Amino acid sequence: MHGLINKAIQSFVCATYGRECWLRATEVAELGFVEFEAMLVYDRDKSYRLLDALCAELKRPRDEFLEDLGTYLVSHPNMEGLRRLLRFGGVTYVEFLHSLDDLSDRVRLAVADLTLPALELIECSPNEFELHCHPGLDGYSSVMTGLLRAMADDYGALVFLTRTGTNDKGIDIISMTLVESAFAEGRNFDLGARS
Repeated sequence: MHGLINKAIQSFVCATYGRECWLRATEVAELGFVEFEAMLVYDRDKSYRLLDALCAELKRPRDEFLEDLGTYLVSHPNMEGLRRLLRFGGVTYVEFLHSLDDLSDRVRLAVADLTLPALELIECSPNEFELHCHPGLDGYSSVMTGLLRAMADDYGALVFLTRTGTNDKGIDIISMTLVESAFAEGRNFDLGARS
């Protein structure tokens, strides 16, 4: 698994639960180290052992933990760069949703050896959507569910999201109903970054 993914998990755990929690989990998972390097690729077994150790430590199901990770990736000040990249997907939440079809390709442009599963948005009606998360990374749809919730808040949209299961091709489906696109004031976003 790519080091950027592992580093994001590390950042989330340390920021949310504390470094001691992280250190205990790395010990239980028998990694042999405590810091991930962002640009290295690690054996998936190590990453999954670490996730199991973290979920056991926190007494949380993996899906819930990964959904919270997805929320963190957008909402925490440590991750402002990723939030900005996602906001370039569109002026509205619906435009952002339509940009998700190209997300894995855009990620590969930025980091050539980071491969994310394909995403496919199906517009069932002007206010109802399905996001199809193709196989390739266990828990990806859970992370995307948290990310989609946080992005809805970021845009000020009121959206109901549900992971509706996996189809016969192994594709996880997230159903979304856009109740109101301008439900609340979204977070400020300017095209020009300020230092």
